[in-house]
Amino acid sequence: MLVPLSWLKEFVDITLPVEELAEKLTIAGLEVEAIKYIGVAGGNDKDRLVWDRDKLVVGHILKVEQHPNADKLVLATVDYGGDEHEVVVTGAPNLFPFLEQGDISDRKIYSPFALEGAEVYDGHKEGQVRMKLKGRQLRGIYNRCMVCSEKELGLSEEHEGIMFIEGDQVPGASLQDVLGDVVFDISIIPNIARCASVLGVAREVAALTGQPLRYPSTEVIAEGADMTGKVKISTENPELNPRFTAMLIEGVVQKPSPQWMQRRLRLAGQRPLNVVVDISNYVMLEMGQPNHTFDYDFLRRRADQYDPNGPVHIITRLPHAGETVTTLDGSKRDMPAQTILVTDPVGALSIGGIMGGEESEISDSTVNVLLEAAAWNFISIRRSSSQLKLSTEAAFRFSRGVHPSQALFGAKRAARLLQQLAGGTVAQGMVDYHPSPFPAVTVALTAAEVKRLGGVDLTLADIQQKLESLEFQVAVDGEQLLVTAPDHRMDISGSHDLVEEVCRMVGFDRLPATEMSDTLPPQRSNMRVLNEERIKDSLVQLGMQEVITYRLTTAEREDRLLAADEGLESDERPYITLANPITVDRVAMRHSLLASVLEVAAANHRHSDRIGIFEIGQIYLAGEEGVLPDELTRLSLVLTGNRDYPHWQTAENGTLDFFDLKGVVEGLLGDLHVTGVAVEAASHPTFRPGYTARLLLGDQQLGLMGELHPLVVEAFGVRGERPFLAAELDLDVLMAAIPPWHKVTAVATYPAIHEDLAIVVDKSVSARSVVEVIERTGGFLLTDVTLFDVYEGGQLPAGKKSLAYHLTYQSPSKTLSDRDASKLRQRIIQQLDQRLGAKLR
Repeated sequence: MLVPLSWLKEFVDITLPVEELAEKLTIAGLEVEAIKYIGVAGGNDKDRLVWDRDKLVVGHILKVEQHPNADKLVLATVDYGGDEHEVVVTGAPNLFPFLEQGDISDRKIYSPFALEGAEVYDGHKEGQVRMKLKGRQLRGIYNRCMVCSEKELGLSEEHEGIMFIEGDQVPGASLQDVLGDVVFDISIIPNIARCASVLGVAREVAALTGQPLRYPSTEVIAEGADMTGKVKISTENPELNPRFTAMLIEGVVQKPSPQWMQRRLRLAGQRPLNVVVDISNYVMLEMGQPNHTFDYDFLRRRADQYDPNGPVHIITRLPHAGETVTTLDGSKRDMPAQTILVTDPVGALSIGGIMGGEESEISDSTVNVLLEAAAWNFISIRRSSSQLKLSTEAAFRFSRGVHPSQALFGAKRAARLLQQLAGGTVAQGMVDYHPSPFPAVTVALTAAEVKRLGGVDLTLADIQQKLESLEFQVAVDGEQLLVTAPDHRMDISGSHDLVEEVCRMVGFDRLPATEMSDTLPPQRSNMRVLNEERIKDSLVQLGMQEVITYRLTTAEREDRLLAADEGLESDERPYITLANPITVDRVAMRHSLLASVLEVAAANHRHSDRIGIFEIGQIYLAGEEGVLPDELTRLSLVLTGNRDYPHWQTAENGTLDFFDLKGVVEGLLGDLHVTGVAVEAASHPTFRPGYTARLLLGDQQLGLMGELHPLVVEAFGVRGERPFLAAELDLDVLMAAIPPWHKVTAVATYPAIHEDLAIVVDKSVSARSVVEVIERTGGFLLTDVTLFDVYEGGQLPAGKKSLAYHLTYQSPSKTLSDRDASKLRQRIIQQLDQRLGAKLR
């Protein structure tokens, strides 16, 4: 928000240098992001024009005469405070109306005046090009001085005529003292929304510097007819529109607003239009209360359609289905369901708190004005502004919260200015619809609480003084203060808010560094986060690299995972889509984490001989109940390329295959001490047939792993012979299986016995089921079982296969004998025969 210093001085005396004041405001929470100096010295911008105090002064135009040698030039006699008056040659069109009127000194026409040698901007060139004024002949008359336009002073791009200075001025006064200014660019963050006005900033300055605050006058002399029966207000949603005030101003004269008001508006970043619109904007910037002006005669003509003898009926309500509003910018907008509208029985007039409607706007022919100042629910305004993609100065303020009490003051202030500057007559009475007044907020505060939260040791009197400087009402009640928030504050709910205000007045930079005296809460580990970090660390130690991908995608991008299945064209589950995506390839929440990781691998495979990447992330599936999706956590891995990095000692370098991927998964499970994971053959359209395995943890599926189908790899834009290995695990299932602790076994001190066991079983019997029988039978003496050979051939009966295992027996308490091992071996063979029909080979 741009705040001119000259405007600020109207409400509070400024006793500090500009830079020091900016620092105080910043420390107090009003971050001054930039300071713009206009015509005066200050700052570090060496290219900025600083007006010469002696050569750029106020000139009083005494007479305007026709140039004897040029029809489009005039001679202006100017009193600039020197010994003699100066005659200057100018072509300013706004001086021609004063031609041949003789002495016009009593008209008090003042203008910026540049003496010879003054540096100004060239008004006839694009941009800001400096020039130094030098005397020269202009159509036979020597001219050494100049009356200036706004462009020549760097105030705006206006160069159609010279600039007039309003009010009583002293000829020869330095222009720096009259028009020089400083503009603060202040960041209005949500918790200081009360400062989104010049008065709001002035209130802070007054509190920080101890100066008295002067309020703008809201006194209105109502000389018009009583407006009773002319306007009626009602609302269908008082929780969205807690207050609505209206005043009628008749007989306004449409004309440009005064020069001082236009100048302030420009400095604050607003473009002047006409006196009525400018007053509306001026009051919003000055007091922080947005308001709106309607053409009353237009509303009256509409009222004749629904109640010819009744009042204009203003209704605030939610939009009807399919309702649209054409706003002041000429755009026809569909109204979201929760957007509050200002309407009458005929239809919508404006979007409440955001922007007016095109039909009811003030025009050059407007004579009678209905002035509205209201309060709106800040959440509703914020949501509607976002949905409509419509950001306005009014929405900026209402979306951060404007107290309903300010509506009355804003309406009266605007009515006063319309009366003074637009010649309007204010009708007697006003409509003030206020069904649900906000209760006053009173909070108890002690000095001990200020010290506990803020770390500052202050007396009750000190605290009272600082709060009262911010217009809080404070009453002493024994050892505590009863503090009532002022009616412009909506952010006070408890003692913590008051402590913050006290600390702001002390200065955050002056708060002592103290240790927390309160008891710290017990520290409890978040096991899910810790286990997730364990998984990441383990995978990195296994040679993998973590990636982080977008959670947004498109259905078409994920359908590439199903390229190998001709009968399944796409994922039939509904996607969660974005209402306003920022790009066409990020429109839906992903169903698969593997697709995202595979995109990264495909994009990098040409640049690396070996890729091993993983990601832990969420996928989003439409929930069966409610509007929120189910967020499921997945772990995806992708491997491709050479098994090892090139090295001078190894000429041969194999290619990563299924068993490398299996080793990574087994290594991860081992690091996590997860046991009981079964691996069985599976099929899936994403994976190559015969190279796919399902991981089972009890009766739950932990995930799939295998070699990706060549058609899937091709669909991701990869060409070449190298296989791509991938796995996707359900992290929620894996997390639940990680034990909170694990038993550490001492290193055995007795020797182990190693032997091999080869058996013949049906082809339908899985190797895992054989291992389960062996482990169950071997008990604690069997410390390891490893499958080292699988054979199917002519030496075996049809439908049979041979499985060979390496067994290790070891006792923690004694040396096993061959007899011990033989007994154990016989029990294992017996159980394999009984349970699986296995025969010793």
